Amino acid sequence: MRSDHAALVASFLHRVFVTPNVRGMAAADLAEVLEDELYALRQHLGDDAFPKAGMDYLNDWAAPDKGWLRKFYRPGTDEAQFDLTPATEKAIAWLAQLSERQFVGTESRLLTLLDLLKQMSEGSEADPAKRITELHKKRDEIDAEIARVVAGDVPLLDDTALKDRFQQFMQGARELLTDFREVEHNFRQLDRRVRERIALWEGSKGALLEDIMGERDAIADSDQGKSFHAFWDFLLSSRRQEELTELLDRVLALPAVAALNPDTRTRRVHYDWMEAGEHTQRTVAVLSQQLRRFLDDQAWLENRRIMDILHDIESKALALRDAPPAGNVMEMAEACADIELALERPLFTPAIKPVIADLTLQAGDEDIDPSALFDQVVLDKARLTRHIRHALQDRAQITLSELVLSQPLQQGLAELVAYLQLGSEAFRTVVDEDAPEPIRWQTVAEDGQAITRSARLPRVIFMR
Repeated sequence: MRSDHAALVASFLHRVFVTPNVRGMAAADLAEVLEDELYALRQHLGDDAFPKAGMDYLNDWAAPDKGWLRKFYRPGTDEAQFDLTPATEKAIAWLAQLSERQFVGTESRLLTLLDLLKQMSEGSEADPAKRITELHKKRDEIDAEIARVVAGDVPLLDDTALKDRFQQFMQGARELLTDFREVEHNFRQLDRRVRERIALWEGSKGALLEDIMGERDAIADSDQGKSFHAFWDFLLSSRRQEELTELLDRVLALPAVAALNPDTRTRRVHYDWMEAGEHTQRTVAVLSQQLRRFLDDQAWLENRRIMDILHDIESKALALRDAPPAGNVMEMAEACADIELALERPLFTPAIKPVIADLTLQAGDEDIDPSALFDQVVLDKARLTRHIRHALQDRAQITLSELVLSQPLQQGLAELVAYLQLGSEAFRTVVDEDAPEPIRWQTVAEDGQAITRSARLPRVIFMR
């Protein structure tokens, strides 16, 4: 807020990260977008405005003394990535609340508060008699409402009430995306502490694992962890996703809501929730990979001098992180070409001449069908791809079992593996480990009898 370029920083980061729900962008792409922004500002304010290059501004915003952006590297890549920090997103969300609203709705928030109080009161009531009384009361109210509708009295919400509730929904949806970044940040901090402990650990493996797993279980069992996992399980349900899609389409088609000109991404806000939750789950997976790598290193490279040297380097690097020394810390030789002279190549070595025994081949009289040599199983992946695309034309997602049910497997297990390969290469898929489902197909035995085979695997969901 106190920066000289606060307006540029807030507007640019809101447009690039918050509005499209981006959870990480390559440094080159982000610098290119910022350069376009700076060029437009220089055309308006003069050539002296914002004299530095876009990458210099990004590195300045990601510096430890500011911390507006998080600069990191994805596993397996050497290109820097940038992402918003939770504090920056909170500041941008606070600025967005300062804008003038069309109207300030209070009814929907009051009803939400009353509903929360009822849920807490009823959910904490241990007396069965009182619970039954409340349930009977709700049933009577529902029966009375059904009677009114049957009689032709159908109460409808007016335009003001619809706008009030839609505004409350949009505010909650944006706050949920903001909370996901903070949850991911907490898990990332845990991963960072685990890396530091592994680098500095000198005790036994069991004590380190007990310490790390205890802290991870504490986060998973905390209120924040339980709430996140409950939300993630709820959102992974295909029935819930279809219900959310149907409700959003129906609400956005209302004239009162359409008059508010909602953001086009509102129609797929639940998919933004899933993408944000997937980033959080991936952070937890990185923590498990660190534990696996630690065990492998200890099992195969224990008492090796190379491990002692690496741990010494890591310890010194962590000690110098908060107070880096001035000047050159280390030097690396420039890359150079490997020169191989012609005379350095080995001379030709003749191959060993095989000794072939002088045997007389005799022709047999066996009648063998050579067609077995040409029996090849060829999978038509184009046909499977067309089947998946056709199924996703009128649906947002479909499970692998539903695909097999609508078009049974013709080539057995090989065709099932081809579906899984297409799911990782040509389509976007989600795997629900907690919902296993069997997939069955028919084959013909050598004696001509039909046999039913089955494979049990986690639920695989193909998404549009």
